[in-house]
Amino acid sequence: MTTPRPASGSRPPGWQQEHARRYIETGGKDGHRDGDRYVVVASRGGAPAHPAWYENLTAQPEIHVQVMADRFKARARVASPTERPALWKKMAAIWPPYDEYQARTTREIPVVILERA
Repeated sequence: MTTPRPASGSRPPGWQQEHARRYIETGGKDGHRDGDRYVVVASRGGAPAHPAWYENLTAQPEIHVQVMADRFKARARVASPTERPALWKKMAAIWPPYDEYQARTTREIPVVILERA
């Protein structure tokens, strides 16, 4: 199965370009790391439904991750109600539009923790 490519000349939305730029410029150090684990936000820009990748992770939490040249097995889990506030604050400090996305939707945007297996 092949992955469809964007049409010639098309570019990802601005937020994706900015995220990629920051990640590349910092060698992967600035982004979604929390100690020895990684944190990702299932925001989908504040859309009413969760992103498909989030649904996939909840259905199959055993995953393979690559960060720069580091490839490893991990387990994805949704942050607990106790963990989420601090992680959300940290993520919104990295990417302030997350707070705007949360205001756009009635769903609680999940924060997902990726821990090495």
